[in-house]
Parts: sequence; C-alpha cells; structure tokens
Amino acid sequence: MNGTPRALNRVLLFIIGIKLLAVGLLLLLLATVPAVADWWHGWAAGAWAGAENAFRQTRFPGREESWLWIVAGVVLVAIIVAMIAWLSQQGKGRANLLVASDDDSTVDGEVRIGGGVAEQALRAALTERPDLTGVSVATYEFKGQPGLRIRIQPRQGVAPHLLAAEVSQLVEALDLVIGQKTPVLVHMVSGARSRFTKAERVR
Repeated sequence: MNGTPRALNRVLLFIIGIKLLAVGLLLLLLATVPAVADWWHGWAAGAWAGAENAFRQTRFPGREESWLWIVAGVVLVAIIVAMIAWLSQQGKGRANLLVASDDDSTVDGEVRIGGGVAEQALRAALTERPDLTGVSVATYEFKGQPGLRIRIQPRQGVAPHLLAAEVSQLVEALDLVIGQKTPVLVHMVSGARSRFTKAERVR
C-alpha cells in the first residue's frame, strides 16, 4: 500500500547477494586451492601495475596529482546522492490524517481526524484477542486517499476467513463513527511466533 519501491529493492538485494556470494566463494578458493591463490597473486600484481600506470599517464601538467582522483570523487558523490534518494523512497506514503473535509455547519472550518485515532482504536480492539499474536495498524495514502493497513498475525489453527470477517466488522463500525468509508488492506502473516506461542482454544 505504501510507496516503497519493492521491485528496485529486490533487484538491489539480488545484485548485492550475488556479489557477496562471489566474494565469499573467491575467499574460500584462495584459502583452499593453491592454484587459485597463485593466479590471484599474479592478477593482483598486474592490476596494481596497470592502475599505477594509468595514474601516471593522467597527471596534471607539472603536477604529481592525477585527474582520475577527481573522476573518482564525482563517482562517489553520485553514489551517495543515489543512496540518499533511494533511502528517501523507503516507507513513503505514510499519512497523518484519515479524514480532512469541510464542515457543513454555520461555523467556518474543517473537520480533521488523525490517523492515530483509527490506529489506536483498531489496535486496542484487536490486541486483546486470544487468537492473535501480533497486530499493527498504520495509515497510508493510496491514490490520493488515506487508507488503513491492518497487519495481523493469527495463531496456528485460526480460520482466516472468519478472522477477516470479524476485522471487516470492526472497520465498518469505525466507518460509522468517523462518517466516512475508509479503504482498508488486511494483511495476514504467519511465522514461528504463531506456531510456538502457547495459545488458548479459539471458539
């Protein structure tokens, strides 16, 4: 429901994972296979000599410094900017207001209901349920309209369709209170906590 770039995150995680796997495999081979260690020493020496030669050939006239350091600095700045832009996209879409509409009364003004009101009300109604091990409620903006994301973790053996129906009834009651129908995403998750936590029998 939020604006987190999940596809980009998965691609980046895949690339980073492949690189880490390759580095780990290389280190393992260097430590266990003498032929690979000999090849690495020869390749590293050649690569270092090539780098030194490149820096010598790109020096400023009459100076010892190479303009390659400037290129490296620009590349690092670009990487930092890209990382900041990527971090700013994580979790994007959170909203503070659930209702913001003009008041139809004779007094000028606007009716505003914060998302925290709905979040706390639903969380309080769901937290005490014996058939749940975890509950989180958050307000997000979806297609220009605020909505709720309800994330619940039922215990093992709980019927998902019955639980979803009961959560829907709570949301409908909330709509009556605030006077507006709110888009809701109910996300059910499972995990080790739901399997190993001691639970009472769900009726």
